[in-house]
Amino acid sequence: MKIKDLPRLDRPVEKLIRYGPEKLSEKELLAILIGSGSKELNALSVAQRLLSKFSDINISEVNYHDLYQSVPNLGAIKSCRIIASFELSKRIILNKKIRLIISAKDVFERLEDIRSSRKEYFVVFCLDSRHQEIKKEIISVGTVDANLIHPREVFEPAIRYLSSQIILSHNHPSGVPDPSSADISITEKLKEVGKMLGILIIDHIIVCKDKYYSFKEHKILN
Repeated sequence: MKIKDLPRLDRPVEKLIRYGPEKLSEKELLAILIGSGSKELNALSVAQRLLSKFSDINISEVNYHDLYQSVPNLGAIKSCRIIASFELSKRIILNKKIRLIISAKDVFERLEDIRSSRKEYFVVFCLDSRHQEIKKEIISVGTVDANLIHPREVFEPAIRYLSSQIILSHNHPSGVPDPSSADISITEKLKEVGKMLGILIIDHIIVCKDKYYSFKEHKILN
């Protein structure tokens, strides 16, 4: 049976578009890379043969010649496409750096780009439950004021990236990191909003060129 003769939602490409790649089996993902089969075998059948033939080893480690010779009519182009996709995945994984944010010093180091700025930046770090940074996002540029920092803008990226916790941060161009009454007020306001949303604010860190102030370390934020 040709893939185009399958029910629409059983076809790998349509299934990926509708449900996402994580819902596809290895056979279906491989069939998408193969593209089209031969007169004897459709792409799903070719994928199944490849997975069966290399079941004792990691198929991503197979070289071009073994892959090319594994299934009749697989061809050079399809073999190269599969090898290239595996190699690209390896390189992406090797180059991916997991950045942990577990202390105020970590945040201080991550804010090197704004510590000496003459403008005041309000930045949110979106973290997962293991304190891994998902996203660092600038919320506003200008004076940190309750009228300018709206909870909607602060929590929007956290909701978008499914963060379980966030760290608030901003710089003081004055060079003095001690919090103002406005800084404390904003933090308390956002903390209450976070409770309602189920997103924990674990710290608010004010940075300057060579020093910082952590609300958590000073017991202002518990």
